[in-house]
Amino acid sequence: MKEERRGRITLNRFLVERQHLHPDATGELTRVMDRLGTVGKIISNYMKCAALDGLRGLTGAVNVQGENVQKLDELGNSVFIEAFEYVDIVGAIVSEEMEKPLVTSLENTSGKYLVLIDPIDGSSNLEVDCTIGSIFSVRKIKNSIEETVLQKGSEQVAAGYIMYGTSTHLIYSAGDGVHGFVLDEPIGEFVLDHEYMRMPEKGKIVSSNFGNYRKWSASARHFSDAILAGEDSYSLRYSGALVADLHQILHFGGIYFYPDETKRPEGKLRLLYECAPLAMIAEQAGGSATTGRVRIMDIGPSNIHQRIPFAIGSIREIQKYEEAYAI
Repeated sequence: MKEERRGRITLNRFLVERQHLHPDATGELTRVMDRLGTVGKIISNYMKCAALDGLRGLTGAVNVQGENVQKLDELGNSVFIEAFEYVDIVGAIVSEEMEKPLVTSLENTSGKYLVLIDPIDGSSNLEVDCTIGSIFSVRKIKNSIEETVLQKGSEQVAAGYIMYGTSTHLIYSAGDGVHGFVLDEPIGEFVLDHEYMRMPEKGKIVSSNFGNYRKWSASARHFSDAILAGEDSYSLRYSGALVADLHQILHFGGIYFYPDETKRPEGKLRLLYECAPLAMIAEQAGGSATTGRVRIMDIGPSNIHQRIPFAIGSIREIQKYEEAYAI
């Protein structure tokens, strides 16, 4: 349910108000979040001009994931780097598009932040003018950048996503609930749209790529068969953009899953800059996220680009998913 608005509150004003609730706050996290808002505005503008400005299609390069790089992937990554590279409170950036962390500050990184990003989620959707997004995670640097990168998701200090569609939305949590903003283009500011968002305990949506059904593990197929043949009525919704699929589940409840496959048991989605940040959003909104066997936020990463099986959504549906993996 949408909370009653307290007038028109911009993202910056909201962040400052939240900061005042914590007497020991330095304002550094507020600055990071404010920069993320700036990134959202820039990418939103590029996306809307993509067809006219030749930003659709491939660059001809292949990224560290072995994936063909879309022009907007490359551009989105550049926007994030430019936003944080010379900001003294950010010590390093980890991106889906880069093999290693980009160290932005070699000295005095103690007390600064590490920003992890999937710059453009669902970039191929741009070819047909469908929704895309960006995913981000913020962590406090501890001892070294490498040690910070390989922390569990429970160590995140903030996380969220930006969704570019008919409107541009920024959804984030800093451990005090989930808050949503929409870009008011005439004034050029993100304004508060939902405060303390809550995901329904039981939902209406099942979101997954059922074209891969035959590739799925036996547990994933068992869950799929059981939930679709059960007494509860669900709608199948799958957009090809993880951010967009989660956004509708955040509002209406249900489950999104990209499971392990018989020939790819490690899964497809990346833990650090896709699954962990969205898991924080789900849990802060009253939902959950799992591999089927392990809570996402409890996984200690083994490498920067680690892939995992992933399910996220309402408590009831996630319980059913984990039950399928317990058989």
